[in-house]
Amino acid sequence: MKSTFLFILSVCLFFSCKPGKQKADLIIHNAVVYTLDSDFSITDAIAIKDDKILATGNFEELLSLYDATEKTDVHGKFIYPGFIDSHCHFYGYGMGLQEINLVGTKSFKEVIERIVEFTNVHEKEEWIIGRGWDQNDWEVKEYPDNKLLDSLFPNTPVLITRIDGHAALANSTALKRAGINKKTFVNGGELLFIKQTETSKNLSVSKSESKKDASLSGILIDNAVDLVTKVIPQRPEEKIKKALMDAQANCFAVGLTTVDDAGLLKSQIDIIDQMQKQDKLKIRVYAMLSDSSVNYDHYLKNAPPSERVAWGKYKTDFLNVCSFKFYGDGALGSRGACMKKDYADKIAWRGFLLYPIEHYTEKGELLKAHGFQMNSHSIGDSSLKVFVDLYGKESVKNLRWRIEHCQIVSSDELPKFKEYGIIPSVQPTHATSDMYWAENRIGKERLKTAYAFKDLLSAAGLIALGTDFPVEDISPFKTFYAAVFRKDANGFPKGGFQIENALSREEAIKGMTIWGAYANFEEKEKGSLEKGKFADLIILDTDLLKCEEEKVLKTKVIATYIGGKIVYSYK
Repeated sequence: MKSTFLFILSVCLFFSCKPGKQKADLIIHNAVVYTLDSDFSITDAIAIKDDKILATGNFEELLSLYDATEKTDVHGKFIYPGFIDSHCHFYGYGMGLQEINLVGTKSFKEVIERIVEFTNVHEKEEWIIGRGWDQNDWEVKEYPDNKLLDSLFPNTPVLITRIDGHAALANSTALKRAGINKKTFVNGGELLFIKQTETSKNLSVSKSESKKDASLSGILIDNAVDLVTKVIPQRPEEKIKKALMDAQANCFAVGLTTVDDAGLLKSQIDIIDQMQKQDKLKIRVYAMLSDSSVNYDHYLKNAPPSERVAWGKYKTDFLNVCSFKFYGDGALGSRGACMKKDYADKIAWRGFLLYPIEHYTEKGELLKAHGFQMNSHSIGDSSLKVFVDLYGKESVKNLRWRIEHCQIVSSDELPKFKEYGIIPSVQPTHATSDMYWAENRIGKERLKTAYAFKDLLSAAGLIALGTDFPVEDISPFKTFYAAVFRKDANGFPKGGFQIENALSREEAIKGMTIWGAYANFEEKEKGSLEKGKFADLIILDTDLLKCEEEKVLKTKVIATYIGGKIVYSYK
């Protein structure tokens, strides 16, 4: 009897100790899974539990290891890590969806037509606001003035911003609300004036030497724009929340799962955080704080020492606040980029820094002391040198400080990216948008080292890619296409714009995933499809790594997953 009991006990112990299958929520299979791991592995299935990846591998192997509640056959489609837009304006893009869209206008007349059409069909607002015009796309490539706006809207303030956000046109009512007059002085910005010519009744826009004979044109450059925007009333919270939800929907539809919002205030971050915690806003946000006193007061001065850790002040699974965004200069299109030498199309003009160098130095020291990342907007070669020198002086090699845009880079600055540990964050579609007129701005020689993505990658060892939406289109497929083929959405130019600085397909995908995650200090939780990372992934109908060039921009997102749950599916 005793021996029988021991035998039964041993059998029970054997079967109770034998490991069974682990539980999984989902196994996606019959796919081409680009894991973006260190070996750039490709497999055919992925197992997910809760919001994390359990494993990737052969479907039969995963079935032997995991008991999945759900199995999804994607019929040979292509799976990539969710795309990361390393530089955009998510909050501003959402707000812009409620305003007048002036992108693609071919004349100032068309701008006016869109404004009138919008105001005729939308609820009357205290301000009329729009964005997206670009005088470089017009037959007459000159700034407009506000005379027509004044005649159409004599009592309603109007502000329409250039596509890059570094110039705007305000009517006289808006200027008056902002307290702007002929005597207004702007540090790091400009007010343009108009004067009647002697030979024509037409008005010409210029920086008048004698302001007594001129009037304000309404054109505001760089910091001058802020004089008006700061007096625009805050939108109601319900409109802000709707704007964020609309922006999120558009991001998911193009495969974006993380957005790096380049410049936010604490109040805006608080709304994003609240909506994420309510499970309404599901997109992950890497929030760069704007260079403002309210942000310094909250995130630095008032932060207790225990919270001053290397990755930043505030971190959740969906929100990362550990960096500040600084504007070094303006944009090339509005001639606000700070250059070492004169503009080719404007003698004795080199643009300007938006703040004194001492400001950037002081803030850089403050950020370093508190373990925050510094992300600096730099378009011109002079501006870029200011930040390269600052980063080198502060010895920030292991702090992952970034330079945003890096559009015009002198060749002697390139070796310093690796030496100082600087991460270049660029937007490939800027190259294919600017290529039509950039040579006129800066000349043939400087253009050779502009939009130099391959050179920057070789110098730094990695490169983070984004769109800068709404300055450019939100589509990451246009990012990929411009980076690899150096062409715009129309396939121009035939051989590619300065094709020697094209990225390979693999490099471009890394720039949109794992390198973007690294630039955000998030490479251990996203950017590749590996065990333990968030199950943020996208299913595409096209193999970006192998397809014909003409198929890239036709790619459809079949599904977008955040934390293993579908947040978008193609109908």
